[in-house]
Amino acid sequence: MSATAPLRLRPLEIGDVLDETFRLYRRNFVLIAGVSVAFSIPFAALAGFGFWSLFSTALNTAAGGVQTAADVNNELSGLLAGFGIGYLINIALLPLQYGAVVYAICQSALGNPVTLGGMLRAAVRRYLHVLGFIALAVLMGLFFCLFPLWIWILVGWVAVLPVIFTENIGLGAAMGRSWSLVRGMWWRTFLILLLMFVIDYGVSLALGGFLYLGQALLSVVLSNYIALSIYEAAAIVASAVTFPIVLIAMVLLYFDLRVRKEGIDLFQLASSLSLQPPAIA
Repeated sequence: MSATAPLRLRPLEIGDVLDETFRLYRRNFVLIAGVSVAFSIPFAALAGFGFWSLFSTALNTAAGGVQTAADVNNELSGLLAGFGIGYLINIALLPLQYGAVVYAICQSALGNPVTLGGMLRAAVRRYLHVLGFIALAVLMGLFFCLFPLWIWILVGWVAVLPVIFTENIGLGAAMGRSWSLVRGMWWRTFLILLLMFVIDYGVSLALGGFLYLGQALLSVVLSNYIALSIYEAAAIVASAVTFPIVLIAMVLLYFDLRVRKEGIDLFQLASSLSLQPPAIA
């Protein structure tokens, strides 16, 4: 993809964040959505196959195809082992998905060309940093008894991924950098993120409605269990299409915070003025 005009740096109000989010996503939809969907396919296939396998086991048991409890336990053990391997593969792919999409968003905002190879190389280089950040966020969610504390910390780390891919620093430094950018603007950042999550959820619900209609049509020609399995797989793919919306908002918030805290819009203005030819008297 060729270079595009960079994001015009300025303090962004809520309406500006919405406009820029969908403009940037629309401009790079094929590449960003394509990569996001590609990484979600293994998990979608696992979910669809899992539903089909469980229903098949239940039907066989009810029909007498599996005669003993030991046979049922063996079959369920095999399914659980398959699920475990599948989820490990999905966890391994998740940092690549996040990294590739965030890198593409950052480069597009900076006006740099974005290519599939560049996205994958950047995601691989920063794989351990992104994996560490995701793992830390999940562990906090599991072990923190206070949900508000978890939200407070994650909002403070809203710029971690954009910092990693824009400023080329490690995870620890990026966490501290994000925390310093958000300091004093936590509530504004939280409200914008909440709005973007609500929009993402609304779009997902709309897509889910179409998928549910498709499931109903499929159930006319296929069994209900197969139609439901296809629906579950398609729902995961659909969520992969919408999830970059929140990541784009996070990148925009990163640049907005830098404008408000560091005045980087003035550097962009000075650079553009230096490139203009002198006026002829």
